[in-house]
Amino acid sequence: MVKRLWIILVVLTAVTVVSCQSPAVQKSKPKPKAKATVSTKAPAKPKTGAICPKPPPKAKSSKQKPAASKKAPAAKAPAQKKPAKPPAVLPRLVDLGATKCVPCKMMAPILEELAKEYKGKLKVEFIDVWENRDAGGKYGIRVIPTQIFFDRKGEEFFRHEGFYAKEDILRKFMDQGIELGK
Repeated sequence: MVKRLWIILVVLTAVTVVSCQSPAVQKSKPKPKAKATVSTKAPAKPKTGAICPKPPPKAKSSKQKPAASKKAPAAKAPAQKKPAKPPAVLPRLVDLGATKCVPCKMMAPILEELAKEYKGKLKVEFIDVWENRDAGGKYGIRVIPTQIFFDRKGEEFFRHEGFYAKEDILRKFMDQGIELGK
């Protein structure tokens, strides 16, 4: 009978520990383990009335510096919120690639031609994702080169992965109703 009670106690304790662990609890330093003793007494109830222990209190760093927090909101507000897309006057073509990638090298002269021929009508950008690693995550790319097409409102309307010919790029803008002219 004592063995059964002990097994039930161990199982309940294990379930409680697993279900109550949070990242803050998991990161705390492990306490030295005491020797296991068999007891026939029922476990004591937690003082809080809950099965799980309370998480450690959070640090109140923002309340410790009231003077800094009054001055900082104007400077920190843009960093906390997602940057609002300014209304784009020109349609954009963003090419994410690398200077050492073969298909990206093939795209380079096409991008240069488009930037020169459609200056003032189309904004062409090249982002080297090997030098600017955050850009890959920002634009959600999987392979390079990736061309992302944006309309005059700054909204993405098409993306292509791999080499993309100049005629195909121009046709994609025309299909969207964006006349670039020459």
